[in-house]
Amino acid sequence: MTYRIDCLQYANWSEKIFRQMREGGVDAVHVTIAYHENFRETVLNVEKWNRWFEQFPDLIFHGQWASDVEKARETGRTAIFFGFQNPSPIEDDIGLVEVWHKLGARFMQLSYNNQSLLATGCYEAEDPGLTRMGKQVIKEMNRVGLVIDMSHSADRSTIEAAEVSTRPITITHANLHSWQPALRNKRDDVVRAVTENGGMMGFSLYPHHLKDKSACTLDSFCSMIADAAERFGVEHFGIGSDLCQDQPDSIVEWMRVGRWTKEIDYGEGSAAAPGFPPMPDWFGDNRDFGNIEAGLSAKGFSDEEVAGLMGGNWHRFFKENFTPA
Repeated sequence: MTYRIDCLQYANWSEKIFRQMREGGVDAVHVTIAYHENFRETVLNVEKWNRWFEQFPDLIFHGQWASDVEKARETGRTAIFFGFQNPSPIEDDIGLVEVWHKLGARFMQLSYNNQSLLATGCYEAEDPGLTRMGKQVIKEMNRVGLVIDMSHSADRSTIEAAEVSTRPITITHANLHSWQPALRNKRDDVVRAVTENGGMMGFSLYPHHLKDKSACTLDSFCSMIADAAERFGVEHFGIGSDLCQDQPDSIVEWMRVGRWTKEIDYGEGSAAAPGFPPMPDWFGDNRDFGNIEAGLSAKGFSDEEVAGLMGGNWHRFFKENFTPA
């Protein structure tokens, strides 16, 4: 069976978007419920989602296990999986790793652009690798079934995480640095470390991560996927669109600045273009996953490979890594 799974979105959630997910046949989405929020603030975001689950039970429900992807397909809904883009929801308390898994979180990034208590972010000038606490938190995440995500982490920290972890890790939303040399895109040695240890990487549609940015063509994007599949194995890849649909520019500022600085940080944008860049014309929202599927077929991927890239590979990964060791 072919599933459609997107392993990262942070939209301005609404009934419109939930209905677009259904129109696009999206079975599961990994959603960000924390950027810089502490434990209590993240709980408030869970409460928001609980209200949406109550209000739109015919469209969405809280996903916690791989079987929920199957349940979503069978019932014509979208399973929503929670994740963090920063370890801030565990504060400085390793015991909260298990608490969050019990509350339904399934992914946690070890750093978001900056140095954290666990690992180095990709915007830091130096990368000393994992911290002592980082190694202990990885061990605990492995034990409970909370997946390690290194999407915004620096190279050495990511490679060390892949080596230290006894379970596969992820880069849920990024592209090949060799295709588009953005700070957040991943060099070959990083991709190799993750995939050789059984990990997964999701390809991003965020324009700052695309070759030619908003003008990126579907053919170019699918060519990059074909290159990655040939060099690292098609079974290690999927989609992590990083779709931030309908968000105001104030949300971009929160992502980049949080509470760590009084100055404006433009990330991979600029003072002249500080907000969200326009999406490429072939991927505007959840209704457009069929365009990617068609583009992959046109690149020569078999039906089975296309099914894997569109969600089958993520579904397999969920089965193996969401449950306690």
